[in-house]
Amino acid sequence: RPAKIHHWNKFISPPWTTSITMSIPAPLIVGTIIYLILAAALLLGVFGCLVTRKLSKDDAAIANVVVVIAVFATWLFWACAWLHQWHPLIVPIYEE
Repeated sequence: RPAKIHHWNKFISPPWTTSITMSIPAPLIVGTIIYLILAAALLLGVFGCLVTRKLSKDDAAIANVVVVIAVFATWLFWACAWLHQWHPLIVPIYEE
């Protein structure tokens, strides 16, 4: 005689079989990594200018804030543009 198998309700899945069906798209991750690399390169440039005394400490602090805000703003703009093209809200209607 086979072992008794517990039958779950068809609307409730057992906790050990649940999986995440939605994931972050790969191009969004790659673009984010590229923007992080860009931010790191720009911050290294500011640090290099600070070390070579081309910028004072106050100017370097302002440059760090400007770099972070600028990279975040451009990343946000890029992410919104990419997501809007990935799933457009308005679908074109083609006339024949």
